[in-house]
Amino acid sequence: MERTFVMLKPDAVQRGIVGEIISRFERKGFKIVAMKMLKISRELAEKHYAEHKGKPFFEGLLNYITSSPVIAMVIEGKNAVKVVRSIVGATNPAEAQPGTIRGDYGLDVGRNVIHASDSLESAKREIALFFSSEEIYEYSKYDENWIYEKN
Repeated sequence: MERTFVMLKPDAVQRGIVGEIISRFERKGFKIVAMKMLKISRELAEKHYAEHKGKPFFEGLLNYITSSPVIAMVIEGKNAVKVVRSIVGATNPAEAQPGTIRGDYGLDVGRNVIHASDSLESAKREIALFFSSEEIYEYSKYDENWIYEKN
């Protein structure tokens, strides 16, 4: 099983679509093993978006992500990184397929509702930025036998 990091951005929180988005991951069969609401500090935002430092949109991105609370989550399941990214959709909502989160809820690349790790390495780094090991839970769900084949 893989774990990936997902963040519902300030626009998702402000628009009141958090529950609708979370339910998509749960209905797919993923397990949420950590979740919290927080207001991201500038320091944490700079670490999270470090690969964008020096780009023209960096300052605006920091201002936006620190402007309102976000929901941070760790989602667990088979092929979590790849499948979550497909549920989320293309970064630019104008290019995201209908039925994806960004395709259904986003109109502007700067307000694209959600972040999801793009690789296992990114997921590990981002999870460690937002959660301590004590905040991530191990548990079984009753429906796992109906979601996954036993090998």
